[in-house]
Amino acid sequence: MDTYASLLLWVIPGFMVLMTIEILYGHVIGRQTYSFMDTLSSLSSGMTNILKNSLGLILIIIPYPYLLNSIELVSLESSLTLYIVAFICIDFASYWNHRLNHKINIFWNRHVIHHSSEEFNLACALRQSISAWIGFGALFLIPAAILGVSPKVISILVPLHLFSQFWYHTQHIGKLGFLEYIIVTPSQHRVHHAINPIYIDKNLSAIFCVWDRIFGTFQEELDEEPPVFGVLKPVKTWNPILINWQHAFNVIQDAYNSKSLTDKLRIWFMPTGWRPDDVIEKFPRTITEDIKKRKKYAPKYSSFLKVIALFHFISINFLLLFFLQNFSELTTSFKLIYGFIIFISIFGFTSLFDFYSWATNFEILRSLFAILILTTFLSTQFFSTGFYISYMLILSYFIFSIVIVLFYKNRFKAQTQ
Repeated sequence: MDTYASLLLWVIPGFMVLMTIEILYGHVIGRQTYSFMDTLSSLSSGMTNILKNSLGLILIIIPYPYLLNSIELVSLESSLTLYIVAFICIDFASYWNHRLNHKINIFWNRHVIHHSSEEFNLACALRQSISAWIGFGALFLIPAAILGVSPKVISILVPLHLFSQFWYHTQHIGKLGFLEYIIVTPSQHRVHHAINPIYIDKNLSAIFCVWDRIFGTFQEELDEEPPVFGVLKPVKTWNPILINWQHAFNVIQDAYNSKSLTDKLRIWFMPTGWRPDDVIEKFPRTITEDIKKRKKYAPKYSSFLKVIALFHFISINFLLLFFLQNFSELTTSFKLIYGFIIFISIFGFTSLFDFYSWATNFEILRSLFAILILTTFLSTQFFSTGFYISYMLILSYFIFSIVIVLFYKNRFKAQTQ
């Protein structure tokens, strides 16, 4: 995990530079693909995913080393060929894991956040899940295990495979000629993120589009059918933590409300979006039926509110930067407590901009909680490692959060009148 945290310190600035270039380019050509809070929601989602992965918050059912020891038939020598074969195996596994997420009700909860934005830009690539807390991905790596690909090679290539999927989340790159037959391109991935009936559940490949072409899930982007982005059941929130569990909560509700024992059990494993007949009428849910009439979730914000949002976002980024920068020096208990503080901070500030009636009170409570923890349980490690300035800056953020939200309450009421 130390290596992963260190790698992110290099990767994240690169992502931010590329997003800035995309925003500036969109402004110059008069076709902006970013909206303010949607972008902050995407980036906040990325922060929660980084925290979850850094803390190792996942239950591995079948570890890859166990699978390797059980079914290895050959052992490829360390070479360029080994890394190419391993990368292809990872991409093949990614296709089937991705397809499972799109096809089965409960697994869709692991992936819905990535599709939840109603925009499509590089920031959307960072909308990654924290609800995939049960790990069974090794099952899709059986070909790699048979070929004797070592866990070390897999661990090196998996992050590279994931980061390689960043660039094609854009609307500013058209079709790429012969490359459309080899790799996943922006055009193909726009199709994947669209809710147009002809595009749904298509183009599931990650790097090589050959898997879609072989297994019948390929769809070309059509000039006469511009993609409409999002999900059929709009999430209507900027809170990435709520988005992560929204679908699962809906499935739990349907399972509880259904009178059929069979439906209570099978709903989890039915195709994505399936609901028992007896709950559809009693508990209807909004679903996009006419994509041309779809209205994006877009609360209005004054310049003052946008400044507050940026203050929270930048401050929480500093909290995360401190976490990653000093990951190897922090104790496990510190990481877990500090990570929890970041989680509730993201939950609080994004809820604030959904205008939930309870959000201002939650902001005060989470800031008081953070101040209490920082001045008691965590202060020892801050001072023992010499992080005095960081400690004061972090503490100041939560103090200012309380002061701002007390003033913000009145501005919030004025904003919604």
